[in-house]
Amino acid sequence: MTVGRPPGVGKRLVAGVLATLCLAVSTGVFGPSTPPAAAAPMPPTTPVTDHCPHRVHTPPAVDESEVVAPGSPTPTPLPVPAPPVGGAQLADCGVVVDPTAGPVPPALTSAGWLVADLDSGAVLAAKDPHGRYRPASTVKVLLALVVLDELGLDTVITPTVEEWSTEGDSCGMGPGGRYSNRDLLTGLLVVSGNDCAGALARQLGGVEATLAKMNTTARSLGALDTRAASPSGLDAPGMSSSPYDLALIFREAMSDSIFRSILALENYRFPGYPRRSDVPGDEDHPPYLMHSSNHLLLEGYPGMVGGKTGYTDDARKTYVGVTERDGRRILVVEMFGLTVGTNSYWDQTKALFDYGFRTPSSAAVGKLATRTAAVTTSPASSAPTTTPTAAARTVAAAGTDQPTGWSIRILIGLIAALAAVILLLVALRLFAKR
Repeated sequence: MTVGRPPGVGKRLVAGVLATLCLAVSTGVFGPSTPPAAAAPMPPTTPVTDHCPHRVHTPPAVDESEVVAPGSPTPTPLPVPAPPVGGAQLADCGVVVDPTAGPVPPALTSAGWLVADLDSGAVLAAKDPHGRYRPASTVKVLLALVVLDELGLDTVITPTVEEWSTEGDSCGMGPGGRYSNRDLLTGLLVVSGNDCAGALARQLGGVEATLAKMNTTARSLGALDTRAASPSGLDAPGMSSSPYDLALIFREAMSDSIFRSILALENYRFPGYPRRSDVPGDEDHPPYLMHSSNHLLLEGYPGMVGGKTGYTDDARKTYVGVTERDGRRILVVEMFGLTVGTNSYWDQTKALFDYGFRTPSSAAVGKLATRTAAVTTSPASSAPTTTPTAAARTVAAAGTDQPTGWSIRILIGLIAALAAVILLLVALRLFAKR
């Protein structure tokens, strides 16, 4: 006698399996039920660059800031100098270190970094020193060099609407305010004011003329990985620099006493502006005390001379600065980095400074070029510009060659789903035979 299935058993089995799958999703088998940012933090990993992923191009953009306007040409990649500026060892894209210097600090999240002796110019250690990365606001140091060379600091200007309403970090200019170029240069370096960058660029002949001057200055220093595409460091098509180049630019700026004195300021009283007639009930805006964006200076990190910070979504965190101890000045550059969990970017910066001071003065893997030194280059690589797909941007922007916790959990979830489907099919066949 054939024994039939109780009515609805197959349907209840399917419903049960589907409920199990839903429970698996909600409890995290297929990945977290909340966005990746809310998941438990993964241990910080150092991005792998040994295979030179950024020798020609900067990392793919994660937003639309570098989309070329219709009708505008796509910037071609800068040639890759051969031999590399600073010495043959600096052609390597992984960690470059003198064996006498000992191991580099662990858990550094920057894809590219460099440690050098500011006075001798010796590069003590580096990672992807000539890798092309976006400088963000550290490019303001290059703008400061042009300003110091061409503008009188006592000249007073009134900002335009475009300048005082500029996006991003601001000095706090307002309509009708009167600001000296010294105020603007200080705001540019102390709080990274994009509005100040715009006002200075206007006096230098406008944005295009200013960029031409900045890029000419970079080439004169041997900073051949650098192309300024905006005076402020906001991402724009073609923007590029490298750890080595930022070291050259900052070293040159540190030779100027005015630049040094501004970077040493923990705070500065920036001028206010009159009440706005277009704002009902508005009152005069008095001067305010701006504070340095260089946290190491504010917290009293031993020997901190000064530094410049930067951040955009595409550039991630960038930094260049100098610390002095016992007569020795160490320069550190970091590019394309992040704070991950408790692994603060500032703690990583301190670790690099401390490493530099531990390094023997005889150690060297390269040399910072001087402005007067002749730089011989040949275009060893100039790959055509390509526009990465949205998918490529998402993957490459992670800044590491290692799988993330998010991708691993998705893979586990897919495997679990496949196993559940197989079990469902087997169960249905067993019931069909009964």
